[in-house]
Amino acid sequence: MGAGGAASQRTQEARRQERLLREQWQAARRQALRWDTVGEGEQRVLAQLLVLTARGWRLLVDRRWSRTRTADAHMLLVGPGGVFVVDVTAGREPAEGHAPGLLAATKAAESAVASLGMSPVAVQPVRVFAGQRFDASLGRIRLLGEHEIGPVLLSQRHRLRAESVRAIADHLERVFPGYAGSAIDQQPVPAPEPHRPGSPDGLFDLEGLRDAALEGARRAPIEQWMTFLHPDQVALVRRNWSGPARISGPAGTGKTVVALHRAAHLARRTTGRILYVTFANNLPRVQSTFLKAMAPAVADRVDFRSLHSWAQEFLQDRGVPVRLHGDKAETAFSLAWKNVGRASRLAALDPAPTYWHEEIDYVIKGRGLTRFEEYAAVPRRRRRASLHRTHRRSVWELYEAYEALRGERGVHDFNDVLSLALAEASRRREGPPYAAVIVDEVQDLTLVGVRLLHALVGDVPNGLLLVGDGQQTVYPGGFRLTDAGIDIRGDRGQVLRTNYRNSKQILDAALTVVADDAFEDLDGLRTSGRRDVDLTYHDGDVVRVTRPTAEAHDRDLLDALRSLPEGARADTALLCPSMRAVGHYQRLLTQAGIPVCQLEHYDGRAVDAVKLGTYRRAKGLEFKNVFLPRHDTVSGHGTPAGTPAGTETSETARERAELLRSRLFVAMTRARDLLWLGSVTTR
Repeated sequence: MGAGGAASQRTQEARRQERLLREQWQAARRQALRWDTVGEGEQRVLAQLLVLTARGWRLLVDRRWSRTRTADAHMLLVGPGGVFVVDVTAGREPAEGHAPGLLAATKAAESAVASLGMSPVAVQPVRVFAGQRFDASLGRIRLLGEHEIGPVLLSQRHRLRAESVRAIADHLERVFPGYAGSAIDQQPVPAPEPHRPGSPDGLFDLEGLRDAALEGARRAPIEQWMTFLHPDQVALVRRNWSGPARISGPAGTGKTVVALHRAAHLARRTTGRILYVTFANNLPRVQSTFLKAMAPAVADRVDFRSLHSWAQEFLQDRGVPVRLHGDKAETAFSLAWKNVGRASRLAALDPAPTYWHEEIDYVIKGRGLTRFEEYAAVPRRRRRASLHRTHRRSVWELYEAYEALRGERGVHDFNDVLSLALAEASRRREGPPYAAVIVDEVQDLTLVGVRLLHALVGDVPNGLLLVGDGQQTVYPGGFRLTDAGIDIRGDRGQVLRTNYRNSKQILDAALTVVADDAFEDLDGLRTSGRRDVDLTYHDGDVVRVTRPTAEAHDRDLLDALRSLPEGARADTALLCPSMRAVGHYQRLLTQAGIPVCQLEHYDGRAVDAVKLGTYRRAKGLEFKNVFLPRHDTVSGHGTPAGTPAGTETSETARERAELLRSRLFVAMTRARDLLWLGSVTTR
């Protein structure tokens, strides 16, 4: 169809909508007049909401509604956009006097629908000002004039299907017997009278309603997880915790989803800002996009940040100079290894300087150690190589040489940024900068990073929520929360056990990789690599492709990507173990004419391109289709990623292989429907 034909079709649909809305408005006006206990303005608002009942919405009206205020909320409205708790007033200005009553009614509605799995983000309090034009907010309450109420409700992102609207409204009618269902009479309607400016219904915005209805029909519904959770998850979102809390659980159990809903819930109930932080740089952009879709009214109250970018800004705001320079710091370590480390006893344990760089980053500086005696006694969690005191002395000498060379160059490394921020946060005299801090993928942080975030809110109720799973650690080293002075007691430690993402086939394939790798979680418990989980999804597919050459393997990969259904690229990822491999497949897909979106630039919005990035960059994300080319060979090591634990010759090599298997496990569990595993046979 040409542009002219499409425009003509849209015009015809707009005219049809306008005629239909005018008929529905006339019928609603007549029905609203039956509520003779309220004023004319309130009747007009009621008529607008009755119009919505002819478009799939359900309206429950307080039986006691009259000119004398007798209820905290006059109506409950359920529609594609969610549940709205509506209070109507003839006043001219927003007043805070009735806000507690409306919020109490909203809380009661949230509790009522929580048993159905509806998140609090889908329940919104609204105050409507009859006879006024208004659009503002008072805390979490949306303030709307009579002119705005209809278009605003119709333009809401669709959350609920028709059957859900009916089920929720029926449930609310049972829970709140004081509210009666009301709808436009389903009977023939006389021809509507022409609308005249200045008539009693002059604030009825016919064009606004029409445009909102047309726009709403074109917008795709939000994903179900943005509205519905398991009732147990909803309980976690709404729970009142007396101090720091933690949510853990295997991959795919919805930890991040619960954390996002918790952020929205807290933003609606506090006056301060909420900090939602994770280690990766790309993940905050994606999470921010999701929150804007599921809870737009509070999205600007939540700061999504990576830990290091937040810490740098925090220090700059406090006037603390930061001279972060990764390349110069890396050069300083290389010189330290050349001058001190290479000839030491460390080279006999592992001649590659990478292991010892990680020892400094994650064990010494990552834990904030400043004296050798501290390092000599510290448990090196998740580090396999047994270091005697003499070895640790050599590591410490390497560390001191590195620090001296870094200092000479006048630069900081990433660990320094967190240590400086922790010192500054611990010195603060004013109140906490955030009402709450939510930490996602907490297992990827260093101990200093966790201490820093804890320092921002302390142990206040609902102040700190830590979300993560030790099995999905993709960085070396580890710690226990007690090392950070965080005491998770009783029901403040919750474990999710139902996988909502992966099919049985996909999860079984992923668990096979880490089955022999028991791990220590942040609470210190030793846990088996193959954990039992409850599954809700069984119809996925694992495709294994083995070819004799890399060229044949890549041809099959391209054929598989080309054969995806139309639109499927928007929910497809190709993940690699290294940046070198990412570069190879960037060139391969580009030459083949397949659009690519680098994960480091992905922000969660749909884009018709294959998402490309490393296993680590995929943390916290999920896709319908995941392709893992040459997944069983670790680039740069020549070691099979799935090699069983205990078959390598050195402790450091076994540790490296275990970490690589953990990363592969994370990549595999990003897949919902299809997991493509490519291999090249070795000769």
